Amino acid sequence: MHFSIPETEVRSGENGSTYVAFNIHVNSVLHCQVRYSQLLGLHQQIKKEYGNNVVPAFPPKKIFTLTPAEVEQRREQLEKYMQAVRQDPMLGASEMFNSFLRKAQQETQQIPTEEVPLEIYLSKRQKVTVNILTSDQTEDVLEAVASKLDLPDDLAGYFSLFLVREGVDGGLTFVRKLQDFELPYVSVTSLRSSEFYIALRKSYWDTAYDSDVMDNRVGLNLLYTQTVSDIERGWILVNKDQHRQLKSLQEKGSKKEFIRLCQTLKYFGYIQFDPCVTDFPEKGCHAIVSAGNNELNFQVKLPNEQMKEGSFKVTRMRCWRVTSSQVPVANGTASTSPCSSAKCEVKLELAFEYLMSKDRLQWVTITSPQAIMMSICLQSMVDELMVKKSGGSIKKMLRKRPNGSLHRSESQQAVKSPPLLDSPDPDREQIVKLSTKLSSVSLRGISASNSANDVSGNDFHGNYAFEGIGDDDL
Repeated sequence: MHFSIPETEVRSGENGSTYVAFNIHVNSVLHCQVRYSQLLGLHQQIKKEYGNNVVPAFPPKKIFTLTPAEVEQRREQLEKYMQAVRQDPMLGASEMFNSFLRKAQQETQQIPTEEVPLEIYLSKRQKVTVNILTSDQTEDVLEAVASKLDLPDDLAGYFSLFLVREGVDGGLTFVRKLQDFELPYVSVTSLRSSEFYIALRKSYWDTAYDSDVMDNRVGLNLLYTQTVSDIERGWILVNKDQHRQLKSLQEKGSKKEFIRLCQTLKYFGYIQFDPCVTDFPEKGCHAIVSAGNNELNFQVKLPNEQMKEGSFKVTRMRCWRVTSSQVPVANGTASTSPCSSAKCEVKLELAFEYLMSKDRLQWVTITSPQAIMMSICLQSMVDELMVKKSGGSIKKMLRKRPNGSLHRSESQQAVKSPPLLDSPDPDREQIVKLSTKLSSVSLRGISASNSANDVSGNDFHGNYAFEGIGDDDL
C-alpha cells in the first residue's frame, strides 16, 4: 500500500485557534486527517513498545509557530515517517499502527459507531447483506460474510474483500484489496458514489488450492459464481467448442467439472486491469495487463497497430516499485503549468526490474491508476510462493469476536447459481484468435488462427529467484 501526505490544511480548533492538519492518503485516496500531536503520540507509543532502535526518526517539535516553509518540511518528514513505519514488517502489521489509522479514518469522516447493513457482492447479480458496526475492521466484516454464507472459518482465509468500481459500460475495476487498517463501511461510504461497492473474491493464485475450497458446498458455489462472472466479463478466454462444453456442464449442474474445465482455459484465476500504457517493448504502447499464475500478462498494441503478447514471471522480478507524481491538468488536457496554478491529478507508475536473460536486467514501467493494485498482486504472489516453499499453508483462522458482542442475523444464505452462459460475443471471438504462442520475453506478433478452437499459449520460465525462490522450487 502506498502512503503519502500530499497536502496540508489549516483548520480551526475548538477554542478558536488554528492548527495544521496533515492529509494521509492511501493509494492516492484520502484516508484520514491528523494533527502533528496525534502522530507524535503514535510515535511515542511505538517507541515505548518496540524501542528506539526499531522506530524511524520523527520530526522534532517546534517552540514557535511554523512558517510555510517549515510546514512543508514537516509534511515531507511525516510522509517519510509514515512510509517507513508501514514498510517495516513488524511495525506496519502491528495492531497499534492499524488501530490508530482506523480510529483516525472514522474520526475524519465523522461517522459514529452504530450497527448498519452492508452489501457485499459475490458477483454482478448476487449480493448478501450483513449487519455490522461502522467501526468493524476488514477482518470483522469478512467474518460476518463467512457467517452469513455458512462458510467455515478455515476457508474464510481463502477469500478477501475488495473495493471495486463499476463503470458506465458495466466494466469492473478492482481498486484495491481492503486492509486491516481500514473500516470497510467507512471506506466505501466516504467515496459517496454508487459506482463503488465491496466484493468478495478468492485471494489466492495457485489453482491447487481450488480443491480445498471445492470440498465445501459454499466454497464450491462461491468459486463457481466467480468463474462464471470472469467468463462473462471476458477475463477468461473461451472458444465456441469450450463454451458448448461449459454450458452442457451448467445444465447438468456439474459445478466441479465446470471449474475443472475452466482451469485449463487461458487466464483462469487472473485479475484483469483497465487499459494502461507501458514502455515495453517500446515507449507509448497501450496494453491490457492481467495478474495471475504468478505473472503479469501483457496484451500490447504497438504504435503501428500491431498486437503482441507476453508474460513476466514474478520469479524473474528482482524488485519493483510504485511511484506517484502530480500532473497538472487544464481543460481536460495535460498542462505545463505548476500544480499551484492548475488542477492536478495523480500519475501512478509500477516499475519492475526483470531478468530478461541470464546476464541482462531491464526495467519495465506501467502507467496506470491501478499500479498499486498491481503491486499488491505481485506481493501476494511472492508471499504465497514463500509460504509454499516453507511447507506452510495459506489457511488461516479468523479470530472470534469476544462474547459475540454483535447481534447478527441467524439466517444463512446460500450462494445461488448464476444463469447459464450467454453465447460467445462475436467481437470476443476475434480477441481469442489473436492469442498465440510465446517463447521468450521478447514479444512476437500475434497472428490470427485458422481455427476458432485453436487457442494456444505457453509462458516462459525463469531460473532466477525473487527473494530466493527459483523455478525448481515451484
